Amino acid sequence: MQVEAEGTDPEDAPDKERAGIQSVEVGFALLDVLAQAKGPLMLRDLAAAAGMSAAKAHRYLVSFQRLALVTQDSRNNRYDLGPAALRLGLAALARTDAVKLARERVGPLMAQIGHTLALAVWGNHGPTIVHWEESPEAITVNLRLGDVMPLLASATGRCFAAYVAPDAIAPLLKEELARAQKQGRTDLPGSATALQALLAEVRTHGAARVVGTLLPGVTGFCVPVFDADGHIALGLTALGSQAMVDADWDGAVCRPLKEAAAQWSLDLGQRP
Repeated sequence: MQVEAEGTDPEDAPDKERAGIQSVEVGFALLDVLAQAKGPLMLRDLAAAAGMSAAKAHRYLVSFQRLALVTQDSRNNRYDLGPAALRLGLAALARTDAVKLARERVGPLMAQIGHTLALAVWGNHGPTIVHWEESPEAITVNLRLGDVMPLLASATGRCFAAYVAPDAIAPLLKEELARAQKQGRTDLPGSATALQALLAEVRTHGAARVVGTLLPGVTGFCVPVFDADGHIALGLTALGSQAMVDADWDGAVCRPLKEAAAQWSLDLGQRP
């Protein structure tokens, strides 16, 4: 019989020596199904989605009801998440900082992609750079923390323009569109119709792209990171030399950016 040394904390043991409680892991499958469902579920549907028999699922659900993690509607016998699950979710969200989460992960992502990455949030004057992770092979760009990115000429701006609430962004878009028309810029939308087509393209691809639009010879992508309410919390931007950056929508830069943003969004509470 293995005797645990006095004063040893099981949490300090190596991963391979840690023993979990399998029943907790099995039961969590039911909670996970309810979290992803569009509404309350019948027992048979809930059990099937969790990959277990109805009898087995029912035993777990009885305990979950006692803990208020799950409720059952007496009128139709459907199960849904309970008030304790809500409290846990709200507590987790209150302790989640989108920028902090992204800062901790942007370094490894930069190493994977091989190009400079930046994080932006929506500020009083538009998309504002709040973090910058420069690639060792980065080109020189005249951007600084705190810079507000243009909505039409930058990938970051186009991403926010596509996903920020229209009422909040309409005045800024109108101003930039008028400026582009006055300057005769052919690389920017010249009408409201062209602008809407551009924003629709961003939503279709789930990313914004510019090639030499903001900075000559520089290609940029920006993808949205969403919070639990479905609002854009961050813009994750990659940029580099036009000669070095894969500008394809499903290429070596845009694809991992979108994959990272999708995972970060889930970690911030966005529903799948």
